[in-house]
Amino acid sequence: MSVSIVFHLLAALAYAVLGIALWRPIARVSDICPTGAIGRSCLLGAIILHGIGLADAVIVPSGLHLGWILALSAALWLGMIVFWIENFLLQLDGVLLLLLPTAALVSLLAAAFPQGYLVPHASNDWLRVHLLIAMTAYGLITIAALHAMLMTVLDRHLHRPIESVGEQGIVSRAMSAMPPLLTLEQLLFRLIWVGFGVLTLTVLTGIVVSLHLSGHALPMDHKTVFTLLSWATFGVLLAGRHIQGWRGRVALRWTLAGFAFLLLSYTGSRFVLEVILQRGTLG
Repeated sequence: MSVSIVFHLLAALAYAVLGIALWRPIARVSDICPTGAIGRSCLLGAIILHGIGLADAVIVPSGLHLGWILALSAALWLGMIVFWIENFLLQLDGVLLLLLPTAALVSLLAAAFPQGYLVPHASNDWLRVHLLIAMTAYGLITIAALHAMLMTVLDRHLHRPIESVGEQGIVSRAMSAMPPLLTLEQLLFRLIWVGFGVLTLTVLTGIVVSLHLSGHALPMDHKTVFTLLSWATFGVLLAGRHIQGWRGRVALRWTLAGFAFLLLSYTGSRFVLEVILQRGTLG
């Protein structure tokens, strides 16, 4: 059993235990206990276990080992780091009700299905840097998209008729334990700002890599077109937020649109990495 599988399993177990501890008060119709110093330390330990498993799986001596499950694992890991830092500034314990079970499931999947594809990069440092930055950008924007979906569900929940505590189901009580929408919106735009910055670095390093490999700055292939569409979508969203004060459902729709473009870009980049670059290496 590889180190990556062991640490992903340990991270899944840690996330699951923390998740059960957080869901028990909800099941017993009581309030969530705020995360104290011990809880934050335990969560940090789970994040470290997850990070070690991820690093061992992705960074290998012969290159970068990538795959859909590993990319999703990286996205959740980045999301847990963002949450851990933001929880010092905003009261976000309710978000853990969804994050912890999701992180446990994804860590378990990463342990069960560690397969991926190898990207040779020893001869090209720019390619290695570009791919790591791109994975970070995809991860941050994936978390922003999941966050936007959560806000959409919470918005619909808040417009439902008010139920007494005894009549609420466990899902309704979990939704009621979530932070206010305004707080979640603040976190969403922080994620988008950081994700947009990293995505900008992805585009810039991609230009350098393309110049090294093909001599063209911006080849109009599948990956480039959808990456630029995603970058433009988030740029318009942030400009609209600053100039017009966009928020609520408008911001959520633009966020999900930008994520959809980036998801299509990832599909294209996987084809480029698996087929074109490997074919060039074999040739």
